[in-house]
Amino acid sequence: MDNQIEERENNRDIEVTPALIAVHPDQSFVSVAVGSDLRVYDLLGDCAVSLLDASGSPSHKDSIRAIRYGANGKLFVSAGDDKVVKIWSADTWRCISSVCSEKRVSAVAIRNDGRHVCFADKFGVVWVADLPELDESEAVVDKKAAPLLAHYCSIITSLEFSPDGQFVISADRDFKIRVTVFPKKPLEGAHEIQSFCLGHTEFVSCLDFVCTVNYPQGFLVSGSGDSTVRLWDITSGSLLDTCEVGAKAGHLESDGSDEGYSTVTDLCVILDSTLVAVAIQSLQGIVVVSCNLPAQSLSVAKVVSIAGENFIPTSLGSSSSSGSLWMVTGASNLPGFDYPSPSRVKVISGFKKSSPEPVEHEPNVMEDDDIPGGMKLLEKLQGSASIEEKVFLAAAEAVKTAMRNLLIKKQYPVEKREFRKRTRNDKKIKQ
Repeated sequence: MDNQIEERENNRDIEVTPALIAVHPDQSFVSVAVGSDLRVYDLLGDCAVSLLDASGSPSHKDSIRAIRYGANGKLFVSAGDDKVVKIWSADTWRCISSVCSEKRVSAVAIRNDGRHVCFADKFGVVWVADLPELDESEAVVDKKAAPLLAHYCSIITSLEFSPDGQFVISADRDFKIRVTVFPKKPLEGAHEIQSFCLGHTEFVSCLDFVCTVNYPQGFLVSGSGDSTVRLWDITSGSLLDTCEVGAKAGHLESDGSDEGYSTVTDLCVILDSTLVAVAIQSLQGIVVVSCNLPAQSLSVAKVVSIAGENFIPTSLGSSSSSGSLWMVTGASNLPGFDYPSPSRVKVISGFKKSSPEPVEHEPNVMEDDDIPGGMKLLEKLQGSASIEEKVFLAAAEAVKTAMRNLLIKKQYPVEKREFRKRTRNDKKIKQ
């Protein structure tokens, strides 16, 4: 029996990971992760960045699942399936610290003051580590993380700190968003829950904050497998409004296995504005959602289609100093395509700081030659200047399947559950 189960396990589809993109707060750098490959381009210096890791090995040994810049732009964090969280100096692109995780990492967040990094693992635990001072003369510091909070065996899909750093927000596969008070001594654990934001009917896939001068604490926006974007007051956990982005975008298709929903795969607040770009798993383009903060409401302002290309974004990024939205599509481990894994980068310009009114200008999908950094940037971040469109159609389907397999709970018979328990190979941290 065990041999039969093991054969089925070994014959399952190779797990793919979606391409990710992150933009420096002042748009000095743009980073793309595809599989284990981390690619960084310096827009100010107009050149590719070489990563410096004291280990002499590639940046990561397995697929990267999360990347992001700190709010002040001094730090960059990457983490993933190799159970290592790496903290990089965004000035020298040297790895200044690494943290081992017991299990594969699914999400990361950096506190706005740059003093702590949080990461979540596949078992539903959020860990915290204090960050070192930026001293380039010192050797890489191997940090130990402490457990901060847990979602009790539910995969955590997204982590965010509130703009003032008072709360850490964690979202999971079981439709929950938890708002936890970030303690004064985080290495001793977080024991005070501020609220739960409950209302999504499928897994929560992404989080971000909408802030303005008049609303510095901001409001939380979330995307989900239920094809909605929702607006929340995190202090009370109140659901303020729901926007059916899948239905509003029209022409979205479903293969029937998603129960009629089109998953929100990522969302990103554009500028210091009330506009939110939303990526949907079946849409060749984005949906722009406008947040009316005084009225505490959401509405679809515009659907920006990318004509002429099979481009379905897998990740979105923006900076606080530019009215541009950066997008990437692609996936690792695609059948028939060798390393390096392909990706495709697109930029939409023309966004401006908005009022609560709908978008009055026309966002523009930039031509490759007009993108900041031009073809040099694309060659670095994409792995190639030109890739066949059919590759990205395959990537979109692979990412859709991978997301469904990851976030929709699987049901195993008793004998298979026992086999999986016996063959687990989780890495434990030595105390």
